[in-house]
Amino acid sequence: MTTPAAAVWGRAEQQDFRARVRGCLLGGAVGDALGAGIAALSLDEIRAAHGPDGAADLVPAYGRRGAVTAATQLTLFTVDGLIRAQVRRDTGAWHPPTDVHRAHLRWAATQRDWGPDERRKDNGWLAREEWLYTRRDPSRSCLTGLADEVLGTVDKPKNPTARDAGAVVRSAPFGLLVGWEPQLVFQLAVECAAQTHGHPTAYLSAGAFAVIVHGLARGETVDGSVQRALSLLTPRPGHQPVSDALKQALGAVRQGIPSPTRIDALGDPENAEDALAVAVYCTLVSEDVRHGLRLAVNHDGPSHTTGTLCGALLGALHGETALPPAWLAELEGRSTILELADDFAMEMTQGPALHGPAASAPGWLQRYPRG
Repeated sequence: MTTPAAAVWGRAEQQDFRARVRGCLLGGAVGDALGAGIAALSLDEIRAAHGPDGAADLVPAYGRRGAVTAATQLTLFTVDGLIRAQVRRDTGAWHPPTDVHRAHLRWAATQRDWGPDERRKDNGWLAREEWLYTRRDPSRSCLTGLADEVLGTVDKPKNPTARDAGAVVRSAPFGLLVGWEPQLVFQLAVECAAQTHGHPTAYLSAGAFAVIVHGLARGETVDGSVQRALSLLTPRPGHQPVSDALKQALGAVRQGIPSPTRIDALGDPENAEDALAVAVYCTLVSEDVRHGLRLAVNHDGPSHTTGTLCGALLGALHGETALPPAWLAELEGRSTILELADDFAMEMTQGPALHGPAASAPGWLQRYPRG
């Protein structure tokens, strides 16, 4: 891949960027947690359990309120992989898809091991977080795609029929590479999605989602960010279902008051492109983060998936201070998410001060080993 040019950051720009990184990662996790307890229910079942307006607050899942699913777990390891890629640039080894793949293999170990393996020298700090060592309904394609160390590519993807959103939900961090050009963000997200999800609608949805996040993290509008994603999709073989889904989401905004019925009309969120469309629609029509996320999870589909995608978009758009504090207070792993978000922001804005010809921070290289 082409090495992106380094950006020059002022203090105000760094603070805004960190707020959007925190907002994106925390927002995705909050949306995930909001949907986790109702993900297996139909809309009728949700209303029967929580009233005619559906679930308006966190619902217990996995034995607690605020629990997250594999979507958040995988997103965190995507961030870890991107930081490692930046750290390894000093060695001349520049291939972010490989670093992200290695990070996702570390996630795969959390799904089969009892706890951190202290013999592994490449774990860094994230893979030592014991709360991550639990299986939270990962998609089958993620488990099978990461069952060995073979790197899937767009030419030779893993699971070529997999078209669920398991790769899309972990792809927001690619959009936080705000110093990259959109086409590079798109390509990286696509290449990393193909490591587990080989159907074009799945990996192209991941690319489109990353580009939309990228636009929002740069301070652009939702509509403008979606239009850029559409322009990057058009030349790609197999793009039509994804393009059509995004156009349908844009068109639905003008069709009246937001409701679960309008969400159902966008398709089946079990499919990657339809889950993306739901998230984009809910972001566009949201009055605030709370309203957008409630809309995103109360429907017949996988609520944690659409909640994760919508939360990441709203968080990147508005920043961390727009997120509902009562939900953040109960969010599983909040301290880990914040720590990782701040590490990512620091690496992207001040990397040369942490590792480079003029300076080296041994503690940083212990957290994010180059090996």
